[in-house]
Amino acid sequence: MEKEPVSLKQLFKQEFSKMVAVISKLYGLQHIEIAEDIVSETFLVAAETWDTKGLPPNPAAWLYTVAKQKTIHHFRRNKIFDEKVRPEVTARHELVEDADALNFSQENIKDSQLQMLFAVCNPAIASEAQIGLALRILCGFGIDEIAEAFLSNKETINKRLFRAKEKLRTENIKMELPPAQEITQRLDNVLHIIYLLFSEGYYSQTQNEILRQDLCVEALRLGLMLTEYDKTNLPKTNALIALMCFHASRFNARQSPEGIPVLYEAQDETLWDQSLIHQGIHFLQLSAAGNEVTSYHLEARIAYWHCRKEDTPEKWEEILQLYNSLLMINYSPSVALNRTFALYKANGQAAALIEAEKLKLENNHFYFILLGELYKNIDNKKARLNFQKAWQLAKTDTEKQGIQAQIDSIPDEHTH
Repeated sequence: MEKEPVSLKQLFKQEFSKMVAVISKLYGLQHIEIAEDIVSETFLVAAETWDTKGLPPNPAAWLYTVAKQKTIHHFRRNKIFDEKVRPEVTARHELVEDADALNFSQENIKDSQLQMLFAVCNPAIASEAQIGLALRILCGFGIDEIAEAFLSNKETINKRLFRAKEKLRTENIKMELPPAQEITQRLDNVLHIIYLLFSEGYYSQTQNEILRQDLCVEALRLGLMLTEYDKTNLPKTNALIALMCFHASRFNARQSPEGIPVLYEAQDETLWDQSLIHQGIHFLQLSAAGNEVTSYHLEARIAYWHCRKEDTPEKWEEILQLYNSLLMINYSPSVALNRTFALYKANGQAAALIEAEKLKLENNHFYFILLGELYKNIDNKKARLNFQKAWQLAKTDTEKQGIQAQIDSIPDEHTH
């Protein structure tokens, strides 16, 4: 009996989004909250039933059957079906007669989730709300988990999700893939949301390790979903998947057992996930088709080089050139900062210091960590001052511990 709640939680993660997507596809996005309620009730019934009778042989099929019954019952009981849904559905030439119309086949689930992904990533919805909706509707995350991921509270997240769902209604957003001529343009938005979702996990400030990895896994799952449909299985999609695979491969090496961040140079290469690296190389090769070079292509190449531990001049020269290209098409302070680190590795401290001093990223603790590193053994007093500024700006205790170790490693200026 001990293991059942865990199994139910895993099933919730796997099946919640599928069931909401299928119900919403049939009855329309204006009823998405009803779909969520029905699926939540289904899991409640499962928890009560399975607690006494044990897990059924096929838990997912059991859930689909109960969800079908509850869905049909709800819409008929509330007369919503006859007064609102039937005219709408009939207008789309999809007459819903009975529970069989709720099709939980793997094919329909896949189609429904893909259509839901495009609906959630509609430009009419604010970007931060899109991520929240994606976590809730597409990944089955609870409100508590979303609040923790965003270092926010339940009330704020609930309001954000409510506004996003209102937008789905008021903008009359349909669960369908955009027309062929629009799909590439809309795909950019979908890829961006998946990228942000992955980044939220990979560079997360939450203390919850499992949650961080879950976010990355879900982002990767959504990316892979896009590869199953010809019109979204494009080189830039493959480039983003490659990027996520390479980054995720080093997840276990990025922190010590005590939770202190481990700098790239100090990472234990044996902890890198070689199967994810190989998967990344596979998608990187696929991304080379066509003639479009996106920021995902360049970032994936950079991440690939970081999966080769040897510290050669060729490696850092290549990374530096990739950052130069990335700055041309997608300038951001963090890219400029990373480019300066690559310059340091390729051309030495003095060359990088000149560039670093120009950046003036006064509120970025990574900036002061880099300055501290660049001043080491050139001007140890300045090195210490910069690390101290970084320590003050760092947001988590584990980051502060890592920076403190850097400060402690600087030789005292009075010792000669």
